[in-house]
Amino acid sequence: MSRRLFGALAVIAMTGATGLPAIASDLAAPTGEVMLTVSGNVETTNVDGTAQLDLDMLEAMDTTTIETSTIWTEGMQTFEGVSLAALVEALGITGETLRATAINDYEIEIPMTDAVEGGPIVAYRQNGDTMSLRDKGPLWIIYPYDADADYRTEVIYSRSIWQMDRIEAVD
Repeated sequence: MSRRLFGALAVIAMTGATGLPAIASDLAAPTGEVMLTVSGNVETTNVDGTAQLDLDMLEAMDTTTIETSTIWTEGMQTFEGVSLAALVEALGITGETLRATAINDYEIEIPMTDAVEGGPIVAYRQNGDTMSLRDKGPLWIIYPYDADADYRTEVIYSRSIWQMDRIEAVD
């Protein structure tokens, strides 16, 4: 039995409800400061129809490391985070576009087709340190720029949003 089905059945059993839609979540509530809120077409939620994630929750997903140079930094950099593909899968995100928004309300659109294995990550560490607002944190979409020339285009650079704190999945 899947965790999702088990969780829904547990809610029905606890409330005695039958034939009513179960309001259940597979995602625990964050215990630390919320770093990322995912809304829109997201199946797995924890707060008011959104998925709110703190650093511990992001770190609990499979960590992906990208070593690359960027146009915004000097020399090789090491970024750690959760792959966009893993985030999409873990939260059951659907749609065609991810609208990523920064703390200052700057937003960009990332096509869902970018959420592939070996593609971008939602980075929360740079060179071993969590990123502060001053250093493009708390989250930065990083593509493996050095791995493929297709990732070194103005379009991809424009999708590399820093100080990101929200993603909305839209059709």
